[in-house]
Amino acid sequence: MQDWLRTVAARINQIDRELVRRSAPIPHWSADMALKGLTTAANHSLLWFVGAALLATRQGAARRAALRGIAAIGGASFTINALAKPLWPRLRPAYEDLPIARRSAFRDHPRSSSFPSGHAASAAAFATAVAMECPAAGLAVAPVAAAVAYSRVYTGVHWPSDVAAGLLMGSGIALATRRWWPLRVGEPADSRHLIRVPALPDGAGLVVLINPSSGEEAQHPDVELAAAWPAARQVLVEPGTNLVKQLEAELDATESPVRALGAAGGDGTVAAVAAVAANRGLPLVVISAGTLNHFARDIGITSVSDAIAAVRDGSAVAVDLGGVRIDNAPAHWFVNTASLGGYPDLVELRERKEARWGKWPAAALALIQVLRESDPLIARIDGVPRRVWLAFVGNGLYRPRGFAAAARNRLDAGLLDVRYVRADVQLSRTRFVIGALIGALQRSRTYVQQERTGVKFEVLGPPVALATDGEVVAEGRRFEFFTQPAALQVYRPDQDRAAP
Repeated sequence: MQDWLRTVAARINQIDRELVRRSAPIPHWSADMALKGLTTAANHSLLWFVGAALLATRQGAARRAALRGIAAIGGASFTINALAKPLWPRLRPAYEDLPIARRSAFRDHPRSSSFPSGHAASAAAFATAVAMECPAAGLAVAPVAAAVAYSRVYTGVHWPSDVAAGLLMGSGIALATRRWWPLRVGEPADSRHLIRVPALPDGAGLVVLINPSSGEEAQHPDVELAAAWPAARQVLVEPGTNLVKQLEAELDATESPVRALGAAGGDGTVAAVAAVAANRGLPLVVISAGTLNHFARDIGITSVSDAIAAVRDGSAVAVDLGGVRIDNAPAHWFVNTASLGGYPDLVELRERKEARWGKWPAAALALIQVLRESDPLIARIDGVPRRVWLAFVGNGLYRPRGFAAAARNRLDAGLLDVRYVRADVQLSRTRFVIGALIGALQRSRTYVQQERTGVKFEVLGPPVALATDGEVVAEGRRFEFFTQPAALQVYRPDQDRAAP
């Protein structure tokens, strides 16, 4: 085996020297200075940090691309400089073999190992990561990354195989970030309960609750909805009022028949209207008008036009609702998630940072802050004493496995996704953070994830806050979570009504 490796290495060295020898006679031209300037600008990944800063000025995919790119550069730099170069030391090309005009702008020839190229690895890592999140930005970054990689050979500081290995390693590291930072999933979740509900082309019989405080003011859809549904009744949320009570009062005062309810706002608004719709046996129309719109994305509503099309056609699915009884009070319903312990603080911090930084970086920052500042929750979980840092209950099974659930595959699983971080394990916080960073939480003793039809939390101490769908709703000591299969009918466009 060693003889074979020596033979392969000797052959690669021979090819490298031949390529350098043949390229040496290339005459001086105007690109010399540009390539020398480019290779210098990429020192310490400065070029890519500037590019990330520019991308971060825009929200959404561009900002996520910038953050993933920085994470990929960090992984590539550590792998190349701390692991690869010490393991495979190699002399750099001799300066004497290149014309003076093509030599790099370094005052002193680099003395570190030539293999692999750190510049090429960082360039490939950043370009690949950006393309994963934002293909349009990736198309702009890729030629620059390729030019940086080529400049390393052109200016005589790397052999061609150094650059090729750096490119492969950088791209591989960028792709590996998906293990602990999954890409945003755009596919709507499935449901086997495909149903027909009243088709309301002009909105007759439809009551829409609009929350002006959700999302951005310029995005409020009231004018667009009035044009699409002239016969519908719009109800604006009154500041400081209980959404459920306000909507119930409006419905009780309505003399004409109500055939469907609509919610224009974020997940908290949707959950409030969904509770009323389920209790009254009415189908729900979801209009994306919040900042994040998790439930809308899961059911396949990405724009106001999607909701309008579904109401026009009368196409819908039946989905599960999550429920919780707090200290034996009537059930409180949620459409996405519920959380206890430090999780409500994590949700609040993540939601506050998410629009600016993106879901996964915001979740990581919020997690670190919560774990550092919060006290463990002492409780019995289905009668078993536990000390936990965070507790999460999802309506349905979320993916990926880990600390920041992103989306669901199904809306009718009939199960709760129960997750919590144990505080009764030695160095639990440190072990949890390490497991989250390397994508190995499923093998960590500090992290528990279960699929349940119900779960009970009994807090042994002062009342704690419960957050559902991103909103802190109540405090209590006893929390009984359960699922109500196919309890809610939701309008959804025809094109998404494919059987699983």
